[in-house]
Amino acid sequence: MLSASTVSSRATRAALSIDVEDWFHTENLKSAISRDEWASCEFRVERNTMRMLEILDARDSRATFFVLGWVAEQCPRLVRAIAAAGHEVASHGYGHDLIYSLSPSEFRADILRSKQHLEDLTGRQIHGYRAPCFSITEWAIPILREAGFTYDSSVFPTLAHDRYGRLDGVEAGKPVVLLPCGLYEVCISCVRLGKRGIPWGGGGYFRLIPYALWRQGIRVILRSGSPYVFYTHPWEIDPDQPRIHGIKNSNAFRQHVNLSRCESRFTALVRDFSSVPLYDLIEDQRLRPTFNNHESWMCQ
Repeated sequence: MLSASTVSSRATRAALSIDVEDWFHTENLKSAISRDEWASCEFRVERNTMRMLEILDARDSRATFFVLGWVAEQCPRLVRAIAAAGHEVASHGYGHDLIYSLSPSEFRADILRSKQHLEDLTGRQIHGYRAPCFSITEWAIPILREAGFTYDSSVFPTLAHDRYGRLDGVEAGKPVVLLPCGLYEVCISCVRLGKRGIPWGGGGYFRLIPYALWRQGIRVILRSGSPYVFYTHPWEIDPDQPRIHGIKNSNAFRQHVNLSRCESRFTALVRDFSSVPLYDLIEDQRLRPTFNNHESWMCQ
């Protein structure tokens, strides 16, 4: 049995997650590349993800890979390679649709299609889910639980974002929350500023902020006693991905800013902080005598 001190020290770990989607799946390019055109786009996700696996393997680090169901159907060997390397395979849904653009029945069909295919490929239960663009909604939570997921990792409690969803009562500083319906919420890390926070968990923020400052922010989070939860995408280490014209300048900036620096920064992050999959944080939480319960939620 683990001692209380061991449980406390394990709570300060870093957990890495990778959303396995290709460059043409992003919301930034949605206005220029339709779903019907995906199959004709250049596939780059397999090569980029394998490079990330090499970086993780070099430091004996493990991560959670939230695999898009569409990618899993196109690249089944990639999913099996992720699982064989000892990483957690989780679901990023099937079609990379924002949750709040779907009806509840459409959302249920999307997650079940992805979950079943990933379980067939890996021979393992799929515990985790992450919404595309963190577009979580409260009505989606009981559907995820009914579908057999153990946890969701779709809350990024930042000050503001035009695409992110929100869950009432989930705020910065509470990285792992047990909901009354039995589903865990694993939040992306922020440097806390009141109930919200300054984004410090990955994405374009990771590419923009100097790495030395980013590393210091991680240490602040870990010293607070909270685990650090990070995310990125395989296309973010790929500066040679195709450039699409005719999209908004703001979306082009989000897609391409500092791509040439991201692989070296990701490598440094893996070097500087040992990492575990997100499901390990859930196991840590189960060992704790109390939970950060969100008692006002009703999962029906």
